[in-house]
Amino acid sequence: MVTVETTRVKDYLNKTKLRTLDYVINPYVGCPHKCLYCYASYMSSFSKHKEEWGEFIDVKHTSKKINTFKIKDKKVMISTVTDPYNLYENKYKVTRNIMEQLVKSDAYITIVTKSKLVLRDIDLFKKMKHVEIAISISTLDENTKRKIELNSSSVKERLETLKLLKQNGIKTIVFISPIIPQITDFKRIIDATKDIADEYWFDKLNLRSSFKTKMLRFINEEYPIYNSIYKDIYTDKNSIYFDNISKEIDNYCLKNNITYKNFSAGT
Repeated sequence: MVTVETTRVKDYLNKTKLRTLDYVINPYVGCPHKCLYCYASYMSSFSKHKEEWGEFIDVKHTSKKINTFKIKDKKVMISTVTDPYNLYENKYKVTRNIMEQLVKSDAYITIVTKSKLVLRDIDLFKKMKHVEIAISISTLDENTKRKIELNSSSVKERLETLKLLKQNGIKTIVFISPIIPQITDFKRIIDATKDIADEYWFDKLNLRSSFKTKMLRFINEEYPIYNSIYKDIYTDKNSIYFDNISKEIDNYCLKNNITYKNFSAGT
C-alpha cells in the first residue's frame, strides 16, 4: 500500500551540483518502484513521512511555469531521485505537464526511467530539439528483476520500449545501473540491446544507510556464495572489484566501437 499525498513546490526546476548537469526536475517525492538498492531512499529523512521509502509518494504541483529561457543550452535531467514515469504518473500526469512545457525548449533534456509509460509521450519527444531517453537495466533475468525491483516494468517491456523509441527517431540510452556485483552481466545486456541503443551508461551499486542492510540481506538469502565479495566491497571498502569492472567496460566498449559513459570505478 502506497500513501499518496500532494505537495506544493515553488518551482519544478532545481539547480544541481552534479557535475555533468545544470538542472534537475523531479516531478514526485518518493518512488513506488521500491528497488532494494535505491540510493534515493536517503530522502526519507527529509520528508514528513513515517512510511519506508517506496511506500509513499508526494505528487508535486506548482503554478509557476518552467522558465525555458533560463535553461537555454543547459543540461536538464528528469529525474534523479524518483522515476518520472512511475505508475502514479498515469493518473496525475505531472511529468506530462512538464514535458508539454519543455517541448519548445532549447535545453538538452535527459529522461531516466525504468517504465514503459515513457512511450505515452513520444508525441512530445518528437517535437523536442534535444532529448534522450535512458532506460535502466541491471539484469536480463526477470526473476531477479522482480526480487530487487518490485514495481517497475519488466525487462521484456523495457527492451520493447527501447525498440519503439528507436523506431521513432528518439535517442536511446541503456543505463546499466546499478552494476550489481556478480549479478549484472553488462556484456549480455549490450548484446541484447546493441540494435536499439545509441549509447550506454554504466554506474556501480552504491550501498549506504538502511538500503545497504536490505541489499546485503538479499545477497545473503539469495546468493550467499557472494557474501565474501560484498563484504570486501561494502564493508572493507576495497575498490579493486569495481576498478577491474571499469577497466573491462572501457576495453570492451572501445574494442567494439560503443559510445558510452563510465561512472563505475572505485567504491
